[in-house]
Order: sequence, then structure tokens, then C-alpha cells
Amino acid sequence: MPDLGRTLLFLGLLLVVAGLVVLGLGRLHLPLGRLPGDLFWRGRGWSVNFPLATCILLSVLLSLLLWAVNRFRR
Repeated sequence: MPDLGRTLLFLGLLLVVAGLVVLGLGRLHLPLGRLPGDLFWRGRGWSVNFPLATCILLSVLLSLLLWAVNRFRR
């Protein structure tokens, strides 16, 4: 049970950090979510946003970051 508590605390802190990063990026006026390749459809009373290019960019950046962290830990 203590492992579950630690995991939940870690995930909660990770969500807080992710929220702060998103808020910080919003204040820097970075066009995340509005990159070329992000799909957006609008109709009468509905809209769909699928940030494909943003997801790919974030995936590459996080992969590089985690690779670098893993490389320096050895």
C-alpha cells in the first residue's frame, strides 16, 4: 500500500508540473496547438481540435530529453 501512495503522489506532482509548464508556455505565446499540421474542424455548434504536429513535436522533444537523462545516468 505505501507504494501506491508514493505512486499517486508522484503522478499528482507530475500533473502539477505539467500544468505549470502549459501555463508558462501559454504566456510565452508559443504556437503549440496551432502549428501547421494541427487539424481543426468547426461546424455548427461543434468543433474538433487534433494537434497532430504538436503531439509529434512534443514526443520527439521528450524522447530526446529522456534519452539524454538516461545517457548521463550511466
